Amino acid sequence: MNDIEIINSGKVISRIVTGEWISDILPQLKGYRKVYVIYDKNVSALAGSISEMIEDHYPSVLGGMMGIDASEQKKNLDTVMGICSFLLDNNADRKSLVLGIGGGITTDMTGFAASIYKRGVKFAFVPTTLLAQVDAAIGGKTGVNFHQFKNMLGVIRQPEFTFICPEPLETLPQRDFVSGSAEMLKTFILDNGPQNDRYESACHLLEKIHSTPDGVIKYSTRLLPFIISAAAVKAGVVSRDQFENGERRILNLGHTFAHAIEHLSAEEETGQGIAHGEAVAMGIVLAAKLSAALGIANSHLPERLARDFKRVGLPCECPFPLEEMEKAMSVDKKAEGDKIHFILPQSIGHVVVKDLTAKEAIDLTSGGTVICII
Repeated sequence: MNDIEIINSGKVISRIVTGEWISDILPQLKGYRKVYVIYDKNVSALAGSISEMIEDHYPSVLGGMMGIDASEQKKNLDTVMGICSFLLDNNADRKSLVLGIGGGITTDMTGFAASIYKRGVKFAFVPTTLLAQVDAAIGGKTGVNFHQFKNMLGVIRQPEFTFICPEPLETLPQRDFVSGSAEMLKTFILDNGPQNDRYESACHLLEKIHSTPDGVIKYSTRLLPFIISAAAVKAGVVSRDQFENGERRILNLGHTFAHAIEHLSAEEETGQGIAHGEAVAMGIVLAAKLSAALGIANSHLPERLARDFKRVGLPCECPFPLEEMEKAMSVDKKAEGDKIHFILPQSIGHVVVKDLTAKEAIDLTSGGTVICII
């Protein structure tokens, strides 16, 4: 399969490499003085297999391995400093590669640590969740949470490559897979493909996977092209707007609401909280309700999206009163002054950007009225 390239000013700045098996990563690791593996402890077996392959094919190249606790609670500067200490203690330099293996939390923190260690060393990712393969590990956004606000500290810096393979998804917990499907469907709401059928086709396949025992294993061959399509859409957007000055904002569809939901969920400190993809599904439905309230979308769009998300196993009802979300939304990273760039679905395959205050958005979404929105 051909690489997907992220391009800036005519130069390839990052690649998305696909393979059928995890061993297909080996050619990408050739030529580095040392490779340092940072991995989520939940995928220690996979990280061990990759490390063994490195030792077998490139003797003396493996510089060390470090397992981290990849949770929203541990997605902080303390963990990043721990990674930097590990790299320093093991003599990592600018001819080395830091390889992050895990989901979006792992790739975010690994990329951030590599970006600030010695003012930047090379890094690459092996995303092991659907969410990371279609979204989080692509595009160069790295960072950590701060004061319970999502990804408030970080930088944009591109990995050498992101290696995508369906094999790690076969052991992914069902809830994590379903969570990732929200980001895939989000991507196809933004770009429904040349035949205008990506979104519905993905819904159909994800519904089959959700309702079938060992669905990911049975349908992994059919799933990979959808993963590649979603990754290609994001890579194209990032190539045209790496630093989110315009078009890249559309990738945040549903995320202003979603991050507020995650913030309130974290404050509760009970149970497992709300996963990112689950919050994104809720956020997209709320964005569709806001879009309908503004007359941008048909009034039936929120109902359709909620129905589709339920088909694939995603929750779509926000568990918090909307007025409680206003404060968290007002400090959104996408805010400029008191206005937030809300991404609103107009139809499947089309979105618009609307600048609103958090209060205006909440009032409209909850059925109230707002005067003089321009």
